[in-house]
Amino acid sequence: MTLVEKLKLVRTAMYVPAINGRALEKARGLDVDMLIIDLEDSVPADRKAEAREAAVSEVAKGFPGKLLAIRLNGLDRPELEPDIVAVERSVADCFVLPKVESAGDLDAPTQRLPNPVLAMIEGPLGLYNCREIAAHPSVAGLIAGVNDICADMGIRPGPNREGLELVLQTMVLAAAAAGKPAFDGVNNKLDDMSGLDAECRQGRAYGFTGKTLIHPNQVAIANTAFGPSEEEIAAAEALIAASTGGAQRHEGKMIESMHVEQARRTIERSRHTAGS
Repeated sequence: MTLVEKLKLVRTAMYVPAINGRALEKARGLDVDMLIIDLEDSVPADRKAEAREAAVSEVAKGFPGKLLAIRLNGLDRPELEPDIVAVERSVADCFVLPKVESAGDLDAPTQRLPNPVLAMIEGPLGLYNCREIAAHPSVAGLIAGVNDICADMGIRPGPNREGLELVLQTMVLAAAAAGKPAFDGVNNKLDDMSGLDAECRQGRAYGFTGKTLIHPNQVAIANTAFGPSEEEIAAAEALIAASTGGAQRHEGKMIESMHVEQARRTIERSRHTAGS
């Protein structure tokens, strides 16, 4: 299975500060599909060197059953160069690059990184160019940087993220056109579990393949929302069993090969979420 195929099965990707050893150790026992060990926003300027060393060391130890990514500092930041030097021999599955605004931004850094990147779209230029960014050969998927987008564009989203619809669906469209996954942005309201659930289900409805998170308490809700339900699994199994090839009637609906392939993907995702 390629990295892109593995990432398409990821329901949850949680950011953990590289300098928070206790949180990293706790993360080993969490039912989260991917960890993003962070060198950027969660690390103070005077601890960047410490964070680089810790990130490489923690990745080398391994986190069984989880994909591992390291988020570098932004393309416009002086810390990016020492970040790249530090991770050039890292065994991380992929790397996260913040504030990508064009496909050309990716050429120089990705030549030196040992594995593909997830590109964060965090502003209007990145949104305009996200089709080309997603298609870049070193990009394995997109991440929505919703907080920065709102700040840069003056968007004040409503309770159902009104005002962000075009932003979010533009990213999903770009990723889908490139055959790659797209991860919804973080939810900052740590005590609003019902709001998180609604946001996750909205993101899945828009076409996001998974959700980025900032706290362990968010994992279970996001896993449930982005994983197939028992009803969806049963329906997929029934559809596959009933299919005889070509177009046919099944439970009052017309189905064809496309629906069979969708059902197979549902089964594959269910097996992944069960840990197999």
